[in-house]
Amino acid sequence: MSLRLLYGFHAVAARLRVAPQTVRELLVDASRHDARMRQLLARAERAAVAARAVDGERLDALVGDRPHQGVVARVEALQQATSLDAVLDATDGVPLLLGLDGVTDPHNLGAILRSADAAGAQAVFAPKDRAVGLTPVAAKAASGAADNVAYLMVTNMARALAGLRERGIQVVGAAGEATHSVFDVDLRGPCALVLGAEGAGLRRLVRASCDQLVRIPMMGSVESLNVSVAAGVLLFEALRQRQAPRP
Repeated sequence: MSLRLLYGFHAVAARLRVAPQTVRELLVDASRHDARMRQLLARAERAAVAARAVDGERLDALVGDRPHQGVVARVEALQQATSLDAVLDATDGVPLLLGLDGVTDPHNLGAILRSADAAGAQAVFAPKDRAVGLTPVAAKAASGAADNVAYLMVTNMARALAGLRERGIQVVGAAGEATHSVFDVDLRGPCALVLGAEGAGLRRLVRASCDQLVRIPMMGSVESLNVSVAAGVLLFEALRQRQAPRP
């Protein structure tokens, strides 16, 4: 089985919490003895995962110039759903999905996965040819959320959205010029929120595949939000509506 690297306290601690059996090797900086490191080592001990102290140069050699914080783990890939149909089949509650059309920055992807996990989304999906993969940088930025929210790559975004609509999922795209505010649209039912790349926005066919378009009201001088911030706004508006008492 192929292994990948996780690094940073949040990402490694989350894996020790949710799937310690997948941690094949845990390396920590021998020079760190602070409270945060002690907490991580205690979690590893409770999970029966042995930690090996090494020098910082060894960790630097593994992850390059990325900020590992003195913690690096070799882990097995978690078994997650491999298709949107599989995600929907396994979902007990009301589905909430997030589509990304053109997000290529791993830090943005990590932040989006973190928001998706916090808002209760079951999956984030993106086209294979216009998206960043789940790189170690993205996994670190996700702070463990990549282990909880499926990140799926689809061959054709418009076709994937059409398939979701056939299964009764409302597809809501974000566009700055849309007539309706996201705060005025009912997101309580099964839905997929779709965002495009900053600047370019949604591609034409993806836009045409949406049931409706919504905008995030902008009151200041800036014209748009970072895509990870916009994703958080949409996701938590859906969560707010779902948790609000029905009239």
